[in-house]
Amino acid sequence: MDGTRLVTHLAGLGRLAVAFSGGADSALVLAAAVRALGPANVLAVTADSASLAAVELAGARRIAADLEVRHLTPETGELAEPGYAANGRQRCYFCKSTVLATIAEVAAAHGFPALATGTNADDATDPFRPGIRAGDELGVHAPLRTLGLSKVDVRAIARGWGFDWADKPAAPCLASRVRYGIPITTATLARVEQAEAAVRAFLAGCGVPSRDVRVRDLGGTARIELDAAVAAAVHDDERLLGAVRALGFSEVIVTTFRSGALNH
Repeated sequence: MDGTRLVTHLAGLGRLAVAFSGGADSALVLAAAVRALGPANVLAVTADSASLAAVELAGARRIAADLEVRHLTPETGELAEPGYAANGRQRCYFCKSTVLATIAEVAAAHGFPALATGTNADDATDPFRPGIRAGDELGVHAPLRTLGLSKVDVRAIARGWGFDWADKPAAPCLASRVRYGIPITTATLARVEQAEAAVRAFLAGCGVPSRDVRVRDLGGTARIELDAAVAAAVHDDERLLGAVRALGFSEVIVTTFRSGALNH
């Protein structure tokens, strides 16, 4: 997949800020913007909040540095938004409304009036993406969606450009691991982050890393989701179950990873 169309499209937007999560989609938009406009005319802005795992923020910093782009990490206040904290099915709308408004304000203050996200064409076909509506209401650009570029296209372009993050697994925000109706707090998000770190450490120690790792907070129960073969191999390993149980879960189960599982 040739990224020329994307570069050409971004060249027409002028000085551009990118809402940069560190994932492959927004990383490609950032990289393409650098090709289109030069690093001095591009700004990466990552929302530094409790819902972003520390490892993801570190990865975003590395990518921005590699691209020689200025990278700002303002704190965002979505946890203070009642609609977000209540964790209803429109949680992502309240989150994105708050986060993107903050990022847009910071970007404009630094001389970047245009803001783009990494929303891709696949995201636009998902029937349940309230966060996309928030971005549209704020007038944020979504170049991948506009050009019909899917996740497969994103990875193909990134590989063609030689980026080592081309096949980086998706890493949605930590709040997406928490069952609807369970209030989102700093402690809730921290426990999920710690649980996933514990799972990854266990798997690495066993020499069986899993590409996709999620720990879903179902209340008193933690559901660990892993690649099918890995889940089958470790589903009853007390070392793994105990490590997650120690974080305050009364029950821990292991099953096969399914993207967006809590939306179904």
